[in-house]
Amino acid sequence: MLHTTTTQCLICGSPIIGRRDKRFCTDSCRSIYHQEHKKLDPPAIKFINSKLKKNRQILVSLNPEGKRTLPRESLSRAGFDFNYCTHRFVSRKGIQYNFCYDQGYALFDDHMVLLVRQEIQVH
Repeated sequence: MLHTTTTQCLICGSPIIGRRDKRFCTDSCRSIYHQEHKKLDPPAIKFINSKLKKNRQILVSLNPEGKRTLPRESLSRAGFDFNYCTHRFVSRKGIQYNFCYDQGYALFDDHMVLLVRQEIQVH
């Protein structure tokens, strides 16, 4: 059912056509809005997010197949920072996996690292 109330774009004020819950008239207005709100993030948040994104990108580049074992030094040389992860998981076997979003790794005593990919369900 079409609604007759007109909503206006939060950035430019133009009337919005489409879904009732839309807040922007174009992708560029949506982008402007989100860039402005990102500027409000404290520097610590920006710093941590950039570390997490860089770590994830390194894991993605070194693990194209979804599971791989390699020397820990490979991650270090690529600039990986082991101090930052989004979450941890301990397997039934007691192995601790550290994750940067969907990309994870487990450190072993022999200086080897197992890289894994976790399927994330978005609701």
